[in-house]
Amino acid sequence: MEPRQVETQSQALKSAASKAIDKARDDIIGLARAVYASPEAGFEENATSALVAEKLESLGLSVRRRVALTGVKAVRRFAAASPTVGIIGELDAVRVPAHRGAAASTGAAHACGHHAQLGMLYGAAIGLDLPEIASALSGSVAFIATPAEEFIDVERRLARREAGEIQFLSGKQEMIRLGAFDDVDMAMIVHTSSEEPVGRFIVGGTSNGHLVQHVRFTGRAAHAGGAPHEGINALQAAMLAMTAINTQRETFEEKDVVRVHGIITRGGTSVNSVPGEAAYEGRVRGRDMAAVDRIAPRIERCFKAGALALGCAVDITSIPGYMPLLNDPGLDEVFAENAKALVGPGSVARQPYDETRGGSTDMGDLSHLIPVAHPYVTAANGVAHGADYEVVDYDLAAVIPAKVIAGTVIDLLVDGARLANAVKQKHRPALRKVDYIRLQAERFRITHYKPAEG
Repeated sequence: MEPRQVETQSQALKSAASKAIDKARDDIIGLARAVYASPEAGFEENATSALVAEKLESLGLSVRRRVALTGVKAVRRFAAASPTVGIIGELDAVRVPAHRGAAASTGAAHACGHHAQLGMLYGAAIGLDLPEIASALSGSVAFIATPAEEFIDVERRLARREAGEIQFLSGKQEMIRLGAFDDVDMAMIVHTSSEEPVGRFIVGGTSNGHLVQHVRFTGRAAHAGGAPHEGINALQAAMLAMTAINTQRETFEEKDVVRVHGIITRGGTSVNSVPGEAAYEGRVRGRDMAAVDRIAPRIERCFKAGALALGCAVDITSIPGYMPLLNDPGLDEVFAENAKALVGPGSVARQPYDETRGGSTDMGDLSHLIPVAHPYVTAANGVAHGADYEVVDYDLAAVIPAKVIAGTVIDLLVDGARLANAVKQKHRPALRKVDYIRLQAERFRITHYKPAEG
């Protein structure tokens, strides 16, 4: 087919997809709002998962449920089985009890915009559910809703791991391990942002990699008033460790974009009892895993220092977190052109591929295996993960991205999937799946330290 014919066909298909999405606007936004109203934390998104599965099934898709506990996957096949383009949405919320949309019983709230992603996912599925599209495209599209992107509730997830329910502690990590992405050749996800100006897509950039630390200090309980000298205060050991971490900050190099942060998740049970146990959950983030690996041993020394000073034991569980995001330039370009066509040539901002936002995502892990695009759309106000973060324009947050995603899939898979095959052939994966799983398994370790008495 001549290039002009391909362009004409592609435009006609994208126009039809956009009209179908517009027709279903209220349904798409309704899904996003329904998810927002019932937020659930990672690996516990049972109601959210069921709702997304039902919406996809309403389009005639065969849906695989309970992938990595709560994940969802459905595949629509066109004229050929491959290549397959993945469209991803995330099911989980973060815990921000002060958020006005927080669940009263759990504190979970959609203070990050994942609910809008599920609207996009459903909207794109609607746009691609047309007979004329099915006959014109080559390959498949996979609609995947992943659990547990927010790496929280670590102690609870470690218990799930111990029980054999999961091996890796995030949704995409676990879905990679289970083979849910084995037949996916490339994937995209769009995240809402509160950056200015509103109405802009941001393409490119990267994210920090990170290591997760769960630390348990074990001392000895005693009466806090009558016999404090008989106790070993585990909370004081944890607090001293956090102070020691703060003394390290001047040694972090700016080029490494290091972030070290954590919370005390357990610090005693009775005010009149010396805390015999304390627990810390934290992160070591950096521009690349080499930076993370340079900083992590220093932070471990801080935990040991707290234990040494108080004379208690400490167990440090190091958990493989996320790898830095590697956006694929070819996939980004197709997405950007579709965004420009819908919302104007000045609507797409380019971020340098070595510029990190400081946060982390398990899309980074997937991006080490297949081409990935992870753009943002500025459709929210407030600070991400803050009590004031709110999607303010659902058309911009869910409906327009659904059109851009559907258009990107059409461009990739039209003309015998020429563009998709070009992206696939040019891509050089940073890791093979088998090496990724081995590397992540090796990064999981437990260090026990107890200072000598005397």
